[in-house]
Amino acid sequence: MVASMKTISLDLRERILAAYDAQEGTREEVAKRFRVSVGMVKKLLQQRSRTGDIAHRHRFSGRKAKILPEYRERLGALIAAQPDLTLSEIKAQLACPAAYRRSITHWSPWD
Repeated sequence: MVASMKTISLDLRERILAAYDAQEGTREEVAKRFRVSVGMVKKLLQQRSRTGDIAHRHRFSGRKAKILPEYRERLGALIAAQPDLTLSEIKAQLACPAAYRRSITHWSPWD
């Protein structure tokens, strides 16, 4: 059985880092004490060092858009106006710079 991963509270994040900062143990010992993975302790330390923040970062996770917002709006309008456009017709009508044409081949309305 796989354990589900849950976001840990900000309070717990703060207590983990406070214990580590106070040299109350190694990463492994702090992880064991708070019943989190060593990877979580490492992640929190890296995140704090990199961003200065320890809050969860779900809004930054997941697949990144491959189409720039201005092309996405035009693409939506094209498909709404003419839903049976082929990929070649969409590319031609958008007239995207060559750097973005490749990304459009992977676009799906179901993303």
